[in-house]
Formats: sequence, structure tokens, C-alpha cells
Amino acid sequence: MKLKLDDEQMSDNFFDGTRILGIVSTLKNYHFCWHIEQVLQIDFQTSADLQIPFEKNRRSYSFTVYEFTHNQSATDHFLYTNKNDGEPLIPELQHLDFIWLLKGPFYFNDTEFQKIQNSLRAIPGVQLVTEVPQERIKTRNNLQL
Repeated sequence: MKLKLDDEQMSDNFFDGTRILGIVSTLKNYHFCWHIEQVLQIDFQTSADLQIPFEKNRRSYSFTVYEFTHNQSATDHFLYTNKNDGEPLIPELQHLDFIWLLKGPFYFNDTEFQKIQNSLRAIPGVQLVTEVPQERIKTRNNLQL
């Protein structure tokens, strides 16, 4: 008997209890993260383990992922850079510069989720903040770490 991983089920489990924001900004990654820390007290961190390698047309790309775990609200935050050298991590969202995935029960309260969106909109250089329905992301496996 052969055992086979169910990639679709793993993907569904990863995205259970998540909300996703799409962000358009003129800011560099590190500058954007600095503003988020100042405004929302969310101290995003990255490491070599939080890089998503991607190959297309015999070229290699690496997309940075920043993470933060908010212990009080039991929420994990993942901020993905969506572009590297003109190539998007999520092609169907190629107009977005960042994708922010929030995983946990706290932000299913629309009031708290709206507070994050409004705070992001107040950051200089942020042009658009919008919620992205999971169903709209066909290549969502690219977001799994």
C-alpha cells in the first residue's frame, strides 16, 4: 500500500482560520515593517528559513516572509513580499506589493480587522489596503512555509 500526501488537505489546513490583506505601497520591505512596528506594535522578523524560493524561466527568485506571533491574541502574522525583480509570488495578485496573512481567531472580529486596515492606510507611502478572499488566490500554495 502506497501512502500519498494530500497537498490539497494540507493547504486547506494551513488556511483555516486566516484572513488576508493585499497592500500596494511604494515603501521598501524594511521601511514598511518599521512603520508597522511604530503604528501597530507588530515587530515583524525574518530569517533565512523564511524565504520562499521560486523558479521561473530558468531564473531563481527568493521572496522574503516576515513573521510575528502575538501571544495575547493567539494570532500569527505573516507578511510576504509579493514581488522580486518584477516577478510576483502570487501571479493573480501581481498588482500587490505585500500580502499579509493573519492566522488566529482574534481578527475574525471585524472591528479589530478594520483597525489594522485603517492603521495601514495611514502609513505614508501606502496606496491601497484591501481584504483578499482566499478563493481569489489560485496559487495559494506559494504562501505556505
